[in-house]
Amino acid sequence: MIVRRNGLYIAWLAAVVATLGSLYFSEIKGYIPCELCWMQRILMYPLSIILGIAAFYDELSIRKYVLPLSIIGMIVSTFHYMEQKVPGFAELKPCKQGVPCSGEYINVFGFITIPFLALIGFIVITIFLSIAKREEE
Repeated sequence: MIVRRNGLYIAWLAAVVATLGSLYFSEIKGYIPCELCWMQRILMYPLSIILGIAAFYDELSIRKYVLPLSIIGMIVSTFHYMEQKVPGFAELKPCKQGVPCSGEYINVFGFITIPFLALIGFIVITIFLSIAKREEE
């Protein structure tokens, strides 16, 4: 199946799109990242490089290093999204200073926010790394 053979490339592409998207929001649109946004970036940015090198060398053994970053990123993104959308979560206040984590720079269709986009990126990476197979397998 073509998706299984290219799962590593698709995961890398998702990481690159997520990285470029976050840079677009902060550097071009001027949105200041909150503390949870920074955590998500710390987990996503290395994936762009690591998955790119792994895809170039067709090295699927990288999964054991990359999947924990992606899964932790999913947890942080879910928490951040819930803080924006679930009333009780905003009171937990993981953001001590600067921009509040409950703020929404974008809100498309009433549910698509920046943490939601990051969550989708981490989910795509996790799924495609999980189903990826080598050409000879």
